[in-house]
Amino acid sequence: MITQKTINLTPKARGFHLVTGEIIQRLDSLPDQGILHLFVQHTSAGITINENADPSVRADFSSSFNHLVKENEPFYTHTMEGPDDMPAHIKSALVGVETSIPITNGKLNLGTWQGIYLCEFRNHASSRKIVATIYS
Repeated sequence: MITQKTINLTPKARGFHLVTGEIIQRLDSLPDQGILHLFVQHTSAGITINENADPSVRADFSSSFNHLVKENEPFYTHTMEGPDDMPAHIKSALVGVETSIPITNGKLNLGTWQGIYLCEFRNHASSRKIVATIYS
């Protein structure tokens, strides 16, 4: 059986945000076994799974991504939406816009220190939509 739901996350500032709880809260009950597939419907945000315990990891991710992909590079031609827009597209392509998580005993089967991150790459983004598809 396949079910699908669109989740509107609350707007987030630029950075890496743990959204595990927000996603679980907005899902209906999970099957005993299956897969949750999450897809971000945006080209300037991403989704990934990483460390959920130490907030410095998220700060280091932000610093590293901002170092790797800088704003105002002279070779950017897509600049009409602001200096953060083209870097946001590049960062989104690096992180990706989808992830899958196993469901076991009616719960997401994440590792001990794992959480779901929304990677927000725009300075002033609105609510982000995530399509959640549950395969059971």
